[in-house]
Amino acid sequence: MKWWAVALTLATWAFCQGPDAVAPEPSLREAAASSSMLIGTAVRTAQLSESAYASTLARQFNMLEPEDALKWEVVHPERQTFDFYQADQIVEFAGRHGMKIRGHTLVWHRQNPKWLTEGKFASTELAEILEKHIKTVVGHYRGKIFAWDVVNEASDEVHPGELRSTIWRDQPGIGPTTNGYGYMERCFRWAHEADPQALLFYNEGADTEAVNAKSDAIYAMVRDFRQRGVPIDGVGLQMHVSNLHADVKSVAANIRRFTALGVQIHITEMDVSLPVDANGNATAADLQAEADVYRKIAVVCLANPGCTAIQTWGFTDKYSWIGSHSKHTQGAALLFDRNYRAKPATEALRNALAAGRP
Repeated sequence: MKWWAVALTLATWAFCQGPDAVAPEPSLREAAASSSMLIGTAVRTAQLSESAYASTLARQFNMLEPEDALKWEVVHPERQTFDFYQADQIVEFAGRHGMKIRGHTLVWHRQNPKWLTEGKFASTELAEILEKHIKTVVGHYRGKIFAWDVVNEASDEVHPGELRSTIWRDQPGIGPTTNGYGYMERCFRWAHEADPQALLFYNEGADTEAVNAKSDAIYAMVRDFRQRGVPIDGVGLQMHVSNLHADVKSVAANIRRFTALGVQIHITEMDVSLPVDANGNATAADLQAEADVYRKIAVVCLANPGCTAIQTWGFTDKYSWIGSHSKHTQGAALLFDRNYRAKPATEALRNALAAGRP
């Protein structure tokens, strides 16, 4: 939406409400329009029937991503069965509200069904299963999902710079591999065959947002893929921030070196966890500090033309994973509280988006 369209909408609203009415704050998606930035969030199918959830989602964001509906255990529950019911609802919602859709995720070491993980397949058979999965899922949404996380979190969390051991790579793996990355290359090629127009991403978190041994290895992989014509279009940096610490300068340097390879950067799963009391409430000071983290990451992204999307992992604290993951010692990590009220972080992000790219 152009700035003049936003102004006209607000002027029309004020006229209809009367001279004493206060115009609502522009939405995040309205603020992002001037810089053509995608502002998105991960969503849960079940919550789309909750009016406050659906209305906040539709008003504030121009992109969404299924949180679980496209993971293997949901979309491919039996070997010969694909179930698109949940994901189709999300795609339909996005279509009605003019939102783009990221697909998450085609290959991951978690949330896989038992028929797959306990099947004891030979490498060749496992490769056939994976190829069919990728081509069926991507093909089902061809022309509807504009970007896919093809491979998610392949890096080892204990040994920086190394790949984790998974059924896809080496237990038993899907066949011969070069430097461990061969299985990933095949996945990107299969996804491209299923939808040549879709943008294909490698998505990673766990401290790879900054320059370090882990992101160095991913950088080397992406550079190699690009040089050899493997169809990779972007890197997703998850940006789960804990303890209010984000090495912003290093994040900026990391974004610069990846985009210099000709790939896009998406911030894909951002949240900023805070200490909370027994009622799940954070202090006012921490909420302001959280807002500053959101602002700084947005500014870093906006400063680089190749950073084209900022997405949070959920948008309301009501459904954030942080509480259960931390045994309720942390929370308040998202842009809206449990009652869908905007937090200081919302204003900070909105202002950064409205300022546009330098």
